[in-house]
Amino acid sequence: MSQNILDKIVLRKKEEVALAKQQVSIKDLENDPVFEREAYRFKDFLLAQDRTGIIAEFKKQSPSKGIINGNAEVREITQAYNQAGASALSILTDTDFFGGKKNDLIQARSVNEIPILRKDFMIDEYQILEAKSWGADIILLIASILSPQQIAHFGKLAQSLGLSVLLEVHDLEELERSICPHLDAIGVNNRNLGDFTVNIQTSFNLADQIPHDFLKISESAISHPQTIKELKQVGFNGFLIGENFMKTENPGRAMKEFVMELS
Repeated sequence: MSQNILDKIVLRKKEEVALAKQQVSIKDLENDPVFEREAYRFKDFLLAQDRTGIIAEFKKQSPSKGIINGNAEVREITQAYNQAGASALSILTDTDFFGGKKNDLIQARSVNEIPILRKDFMIDEYQILEAKSWGADIILLIASILSPQQIAHFGKLAQSLGLSVLLEVHDLEELERSICPHLDAIGVNNRNLGDFTVNIQTSFNLADQIPHDFLKISESAISHPQTIKELKQVGFNGFLIGENFMKTENPGRAMKEFVMELS
């Protein structure tokens, strides 16, 4: 699978955003009662002593794996993640490629009092306003699909709304060109979005390159508690895990068992 899968996703996203703008105006988003809620601070939960640092992801499918867990029930699974000690939840809202939807995030919000990351391909201010009106607390900015100017602009807008900003990078070049003051956390995606190969070494290579002003998150390719222990030793605060739990029959129980091995 070549880089063009990412190009396809971004092209489709532009169409989706254009359609969404026709259906729901910015004014409608801002007038939604949820828009006024105060977002949870990502940092407070990520560093909390009674939490695990795990950002547990709800993901039904992916372009590389196809259907992972087609019948997954978002409220049940996210509550189980929360009870197992998740510091935050990651909810996919991309429909065409990841089988997510807006309602997954809204339902997760209705039954959880921890931060929620809207996991999507953010290319427009409108999506940040959507995230706020759906009840998200964190947005994802992917360096490989955004210019440094867009990252700074989107980050500033999100923070002005009380949202936390997670920047995702894949290599040193992306990291160096994308760092700006309007970020809360920097995530190293161990999955190459061009060809979907995974390599946990990516996080270890970049650990010292991320300035200490930002929370450090390792994303993908984490399937053993020992990996988290090693990542903590090099300075990572957060660990995004989705597929490892979602591919099981009972994702919540899978996380609980994983966390028991952490202590």
